[in-house]
Amino acid sequence: MTAPRTPSPRKAFGRLSLPERTYVTDALRTETVGGVLLLVAAITALIWANVPALHHSYESVSDFHFGPEALGLNLSVAHWAADGLLAVFFFVAGVELKRELVAGDLRDPRAAALPVVAALCGMAVPALVYTFTSGIGGGSLAGWAVPTATDIAFALAVLAVIGTSLPSALRAFLLTLAVVDDLFAILIIAVFFTDRLDFLALAGAVVGLAVFWLLLRKGVRGWYVYVPLALVVWGLMYNSGIHATIAGVAMGLMLRCHRREGEEQSPGERVEHLVRPFSSGLAVPLFALFSAGVAISGGALADVFTQPETLGVVLGLVVGKTVGIFGGTWLTTRFTRASLSDDLAWADVLAVAVLAGIGFTVSLLIGELAFEGDASMTDRVKAAVLTGSLIATVLATVLLKIRNAKYRRLTEAEERDDDLSGVPDVYEEDDPAYHLRMAEIHERKAAEHRRLAREKAEGHSGLAEVPGGAGGDHDDPA
Repeated sequence: MTAPRTPSPRKAFGRLSLPERTYVTDALRTETVGGVLLLVAAITALIWANVPALHHSYESVSDFHFGPEALGLNLSVAHWAADGLLAVFFFVAGVELKRELVAGDLRDPRAAALPVVAALCGMAVPALVYTFTSGIGGGSLAGWAVPTATDIAFALAVLAVIGTSLPSALRAFLLTLAVVDDLFAILIIAVFFTDRLDFLALAGAVVGLAVFWLLLRKGVRGWYVYVPLALVVWGLMYNSGIHATIAGVAMGLMLRCHRREGEEQSPGERVEHLVRPFSSGLAVPLFALFSAGVAISGGALADVFTQPETLGVVLGLVVGKTVGIFGGTWLTTRFTRASLSDDLAWADVLAVAVLAGIGFTVSLLIGELAFEGDASMTDRVKAAVLTGSLIATVLATVLLKIRNAKYRRLTEAEERDDDLSGVPDVYEEDDPAYHLRMAEIHERKAAEHRRLAREKAEGHSGLAEVPGGAGGDHDDPA
């Protein structure tokens, strides 16, 4: 009798499936470009707000109001960016999460546990760090949620700038972590930062979402149907008192993200492919342009490390995020008996955890909501978010650079396509056709080398028969 086979232990950060790798590669390419634009927008905002000759114009543009007053939508430019453009960002996040849960690798609960637990720990620990730091210093506890968010676009911009070839499994972990992070952040905004409710407007928004869902189930197509409906739902959600970005997440989660027979892309994938460049390339950078413009001076930077609220934000992002994500990942692998991928070390997980401490877009948004009405504290918290994100960037850069040569080798192995099939070789190792193609390639190379060997051998024998060579009868000097 043969002993029953023992299932091999599951690998954490193991190789992605080919469809998931393709999706992650495409998504991260767009996010990386958007992240670079986000970085440019943040630097532009800081220059615009801190050059004395330009400061007044920055304030004037940010505070310029437009929109229909009768509909309660006469908002400032900065307000439109925070409530309007970020709704597009959260719409894409909703679609991403839905796709991961129903069609991606996260449809397996065991695979989903790792990034979800890491994201939850990566939000809980920074909140505790902020609460402890600010509480001991006698500061306000209102900003406890500020350091809980990870900015995936900014993190990927850092990866693009430092040129690291982070393996696709770690990139996918960072992307999924940030998506889950964004979802819980928007829930925090909805639950803790809603101080008034207009039940009539809220009922209208719910009816609009129901119509949106019904049209999707009936297979109705056409942007001219969904875009006006989405604007109506957004306007009603804004007037209800709940943050308007909730509308974006809700509509994103309603899209169908699994493919039916004969479909190359699901509706969710198709819409995400169209909307993501707008979100990453325009919506988020414009939000950064009108949110990151805080006055920076030597005294202001010193206050970041002396005020309990701002120090709590910095420590939450740099220490809390790292401890939460790394600890959550380690605990998950420990209790699920999953082993780390053979190609990676815990130092790589630590580097990604530090990188996740870059909290920009959503952290700035929560900072504005947490200290609404206190412009001075809002600016100090924004400066703390920028400082904490910068420290996390420097630390992550150092850690990733140490292992960059290892990452390049892993990436080259992931992308090698010796049989020129268009599919990386690592995904074809169990396919007999792949080995037959490689055998044919090696046979052609072997035949070419035999031909060259014969030619060289014939050349050498011809030289040996040339008269007057060394050792002949003619020994006259040259």
